[in-house]
Amino acid sequence: MRLAASWLDEHNFFMSSRQRCFFLITVALMTRKHRVVKVWFDSACPLCAREIKIMRKLDWFNKVDFVDVLSTPDCPTQREHLLERFHAQRLGGPLLSGAAAFALLWRSLPLLRPLGEIARIPFVLRILEILYLRFLAIRPKLQTIFANRGA
Repeated sequence: MRLAASWLDEHNFFMSSRQRCFFLITVALMTRKHRVVKVWFDSACPLCAREIKIMRKLDWFNKVDFVDVLSTPDCPTQREHLLERFHAQRLGGPLLSGAAAFALLWRSLPLLRPLGEIARIPFVLRILEILYLRFLAIRPKLQTIFANRGA
């Protein structure tokens, strides 16, 4: 909790006292002793690797277990399925993919938790899934761009 408060002060993150209180309460609720979400990612994908690097930095309380699909023998489904779409799973919960998996990840990260909560609204989740499907259509081009940049 002190870490989150000092982070806000250190980064000159301006917010109202009400917003600050909400943020700190969210952080307090998220502080557990074990990882609660597992995320599978493709380390060979430069775009995916870059995104996971950012998400790891946002995982202040180590709530997320980031698993490289290419280097683990323990996959909850076929490796090809895990490489096609983004997958995440809450401890003891069902395996989610696409926008639902992103929403689960976001709810596990203090700064992105509000987005994850908004994504609980069915209409919002449907829109996010449509956007995710469009992203998947252009993903190969984006991967090439990021690979060429040396990401």
